[in-house]
Amino acid sequence: MMTIDPARWASAITLLAAWGGLCAAMLRRAPRPAVGAADWLVVYASQTGNADYLAQRTAATLTTGGLSARAMCISALDADTLAKSTRALFIVSTYGEGDSPDTAARFAGLTMAATPDLSQLHYAVLALGDSSYTKYCGFGRALDGWLSARGATALFERIDVDRGADAAIAAWQHQLSHLAGTSDAPDWEAPSYGEWRILERTRLNPGSAGAPLYRIALTPREGALTDWEAGDLVQVCAPSDPAQPREYSIASVPGEGRIDLLVRLQQHADGTAGAASGWLCLDAGVDATIALRIRTHARFRLGANAARPMILIGNGTGLAGLRALLKARIDAGVVENWLVFGERNARHDFLLREELEGWVDGGKLARLDLAFSRDGAGPRYVQHLLAENADELRAWIARGAAVYVCGSLQGMASGVHAALAEALGIDALDDLTNEGRYRRDVY
Repeated sequence: MMTIDPARWASAITLLAAWGGLCAAMLRRAPRPAVGAADWLVVYASQTGNADYLAQRTAATLTTGGLSARAMCISALDADTLAKSTRALFIVSTYGEGDSPDTAARFAGLTMAATPDLSQLHYAVLALGDSSYTKYCGFGRALDGWLSARGATALFERIDVDRGADAAIAAWQHQLSHLAGTSDAPDWEAPSYGEWRILERTRLNPGSAGAPLYRIALTPREGALTDWEAGDLVQVCAPSDPAQPREYSIASVPGEGRIDLLVRLQQHADGTAGAASGWLCLDAGVDATIALRIRTHARFRLGANAARPMILIGNGTGLAGLRALLKARIDAGVVENWLVFGERNARHDFLLREELEGWVDGGKLARLDLAFSRDGAGPRYVQHLLAENADELRAWIARGAAVYVCGSLQGMASGVHAALAEALGIDALDDLTNEGRYRRDVY
């Protein structure tokens, strides 16, 4: 393990504090924004809610220091607004192999293709990413480079955050404290892990050619059930890897009295099971304590789409998030639901078959279209179903339908995006994203 000489560490902190003071002084001398505008824009590009959460905490820290700060989604930011701003903090995620989040697609494609003069702008970038990907923090790095090339002045070097690393977040908070001129920052601590236990564990795909997939029901060891909404996630820490939580979509709603997960058993090349999936699917007994906390996933909740017609698209364990959304809508009496789902073989991989077919028979699920990739002469996936039903797809969208996608990023999500763009047009798909009617939880 690398060690740091205390004297060098103290010198670094002194230099950092001096730099922060210089930045604050520069900003106090900078031109004031227009009347009614915020002193600071805190712009977030979020896919699963982390950047949104950090943006709200960032704005709160600046406000504590007496500054006017406004958190805004990057989808609402255009070149004109940016050209009139003097201070902006960007908190942006990277999706997949260097891609921007869905909410940033238009900004990345249009605004960043332009060449505005941003010499009046002072900015900083917090880039969220995962170093296991080749293009680690790719969108954050691209945004930082574009802002610099347009003449904007960096307040301090970009801070890259590897899978939510505490040290990097603390470095961002340290810089904010200097900019805000306060050490009395709001608490940024995430909720603590609770103690849960496994209530039931059922394999859903016996005989499947794919890896085993389990439905796991959990309940608190003590006390009342924690509240959540359909679309939210849980984080689970395995005893063998407590510093790196794994996230799973919640497949149930609070009214069912338990948290259900759909977990596929992951196996490494040497045959050993994944730390978290092995713990949940195989090793944890009925008396084992599961360290779990709920994480709000605001962008994948029903929100303003609760009463709209809805097209839900996914594959594999992505059915978990879609099932929760369907259950919430059905419980609320909303039945204009269309599920498009894919897996390997109908015989072994038709997950939750009895429940889904029961919803169809009861008039609670208007359409159920299934693609089993290994059952025909050639591969058949959910994107093929969308292409075959393009007219019906356009009709649902014309009636105001929202589209929710949950499942694998590689293959399924990209194929679905291409099929939607082909059926609706890329501009229409961008409009759906900006209206909050096209939402994805893919991994």
